[in-house]
Amino acid sequence: MISPVSLHSPESQPLTPLVQAESDEQLIGLWLHGRPKLTQRAYRGEVDRAVKKLNKSLRSVTLGDLQGFADHLEEAGLKPSSVHRAISAIKSLFAFGFRLGYFPFDVAAPLKVQGFRDQLAERILSEAEVEKITSLEPNPRNRAILRTFYAGGFRVSELCSLKWRHLQERGEAGQITVFGKGAKTRTVLIPKSVWDDLQFLYENAHPDAPVFRSRKKGHLNASQVWRIVVKAAERAGINKKVSCHWLRHAHASHSLDHGCPIHVLQQTLGHSSVATTSTYLHARPSDCSGTYLQL
Repeated sequence: MISPVSLHSPESQPLTPLVQAESDEQLIGLWLHGRPKLTQRAYRGEVDRAVKKLNKSLRSVTLGDLQGFADHLEEAGLKPSSVHRAISAIKSLFAFGFRLGYFPFDVAAPLKVQGFRDQLAERILSEAEVEKITSLEPNPRNRAILRTFYAGGFRVSELCSLKWRHLQERGEAGQITVFGKGAKTRTVLIPKSVWDDLQFLYENAHPDAPVFRSRKKGHLNASQVWRIVVKAAERAGINKKVSCHWLRHAHASHSLDHGCPIHVLQQTLGHSSVATTSTYLHARPSDCSGTYLQL
């Protein structure tokens, strides 16, 4: 027989889960915490749009509400890739809230994320196009930006945040260390020709000074760099919607074309999985079954 005292012992009492979030806004803040600033901004925008359209607390949202929101995005004429990003963000938030105990169950789990046509192949510049973009740029700083993008396969946030202390000599060339997506640090070797472009900008700068300075002597922001890239592409006569990331795509594709091992490219780009890097092999395959046909 169990004694009355044992019924009230700490071991016999049910555990009360700690409340991790007391409001939708607090939940969203916890969900975004620790993500890169650009990712936070993008995800926050997607969630704000959904909250405004649904016009109810997240705890009151049903699967039907979310399906209606997905239909609304498609009817609004958003590109399939944009719809995919929006729904993926919503699913991530609800899955996070369920794991925290904020939701009794994950109503977004059954929500289907529609596939979309991968347009990576359409966003890869040829080597001749990259040469035009870089060689026709008259401004030394801007030319160094373009060539550093291409040589290192950097993201725009990584390039904008560069300080001189992140650059180190390696013989006649050099290396750049960046703190990238996923809070990962990686070091990328830079060829001599591009290293020389960077050293031309040095002028005995302070180690904490920005490599690519704005007119106000601070770091260039992503929008400023984007305008530099767009203008350079227009100057080169390239009638495509070129962005900073296109030079990263070009780096990946062209290095594979020249025999770079895929695991080396993965490390250079900072991909967490080689599967992500392998998308460049699918975008520009070096072989295909059709080439074996007698045509």
